[in-house]
Amino acid sequence: MYQALRKLVFTDSRCLSDESMKTYEDLFEKLDTNKDGKVDVAELKAGLAAMGIASGKGAAQKIISSGDSDKDEGLDFAEFARYLKEHEKKMLLTFKRLDKNNDGRIDSVEIKQSLADLGLEISKEEAEKILQSIDVDGTMTVDWNEWREHFLFNPATNLQEIIRYWKHSTVLDIGDSLAIPDEFTEEEKTTGMWWKQLVAGGMAGAVSRTGTAPLDRMKVFMQVHASKSNKISLVGGFKQMLKEGGVTSLWRGNGVNVLKIAPETALKFLAYEQYKRLLSAEGGKVRTHERFIAGSLAGATAQTAIYPMEVMKTRLTLRKTGQYSGMFDCAKKIVKKEGVKAFYKGYIPNILGIIPYAGIDLAVYESLKNAWLSRYAKDTANPGVLVLLGCGTISSTCGQLASYPLALVRTRMQAQASVEGSEQLSMSRLVKKIVEKEGFFGLYRGILPNFMKVIPAVSISYVVYEYMKTGLGISK
Repeated sequence: MYQALRKLVFTDSRCLSDESMKTYEDLFEKLDTNKDGKVDVAELKAGLAAMGIASGKGAAQKIISSGDSDKDEGLDFAEFARYLKEHEKKMLLTFKRLDKNNDGRIDSVEIKQSLADLGLEISKEEAEKILQSIDVDGTMTVDWNEWREHFLFNPATNLQEIIRYWKHSTVLDIGDSLAIPDEFTEEEKTTGMWWKQLVAGGMAGAVSRTGTAPLDRMKVFMQVHASKSNKISLVGGFKQMLKEGGVTSLWRGNGVNVLKIAPETALKFLAYEQYKRLLSAEGGKVRTHERFIAGSLAGATAQTAIYPMEVMKTRLTLRKTGQYSGMFDCAKKIVKKEGVKAFYKGYIPNILGIIPYAGIDLAVYESLKNAWLSRYAKDTANPGVLVLLGCGTISSTCGQLASYPLALVRTRMQAQASVEGSEQLSMSRLVKKIVEKEGFFGLYRGILPNFMKVIPAVSISYVVYEYMKTGLGISK
């Protein structure tokens, strides 16, 4: 039923305005199935599906919200036509920006070059896959009509939004701040959108960490106290904590864990931008290995600055009832008893852990992305929320698995002075002692609660981030 209309709408978009208006009228009439003079979300969804136009989750709602000036949850013809005209203008600007040689067609080389300009390196094969998902006539180039047909009912309005499908985001907070920072485009930096994204990500991390704090405390508890002779089960550990300090004791150490998000995120972002400038060749393009090095150095810089808070988090997490009255009391007692250098116990294994974590996280994510693009990117380059969350979760988990022994050694070194009868051992001696007494798997104590918190942490941080984005006006 819609095929003739589909052909009509997308045949020649650069026609006269009265012809465009007639096209919009015909389209509106077909979409307005109940003939009430408005197109609502349900009608738009059904119409797009019948026209064979693939739209992302929530696309219909975003279109209606963007064009609905009188807030009556539907678009009348004037609103509908205004939305399409404005959206077309933005799409044409994006098309021209991609069309580097101004021949009226976009090829895979231009897609690859445009993404490289935004700091996203992809292979020729990946660029071709993206092109194929838009190319209707099989010429391996995309003209304005094909571009318009593909994105007319997609709320993405600019190049950054369109390529953001596959940007590896650090929004998924799984509790360990070792991932490479987010990339921000020049447009995001000049408009101030970058700090809104950082605030949204910080809030998502705070809620996520608070929601999974009991599992995080159990992980630290098992890392420090569990051994072959002192086996601590998940249920047994929680019972012990509840008996010693009640329900609120499950959140010990969470306050400082949430507080350190803001300074660490800001420092990491600022340092990352500086390291990218130092490492990138002239022209400012950042290749994948340069991004990895800059990200690792930025992580190390931020960790160095906020590391005393990491030590306090471990001490407060392990504290017994009445041991410390709060964060400042904890800091005061550490300085008095052990001196300032105690705030950097476990610093070396912590810094060393950044390399395997960030490297494996990035490599696994890129591999999963390439696998998805080569197998499934026939109709669209947009993988959808579930695929992105799945890839981000798997890559972060692999990174954690590789760096976990170093994280365990770091935690034990941070806690040494607060555990009665504990020797003050160096990193190498501590690793040797753990392997001798407990075997290789002794380096993975506490990994079960660590993995148990990954899925809830990712889910909570994603949902909160989406709400924060809407609240801060990042997405409408």
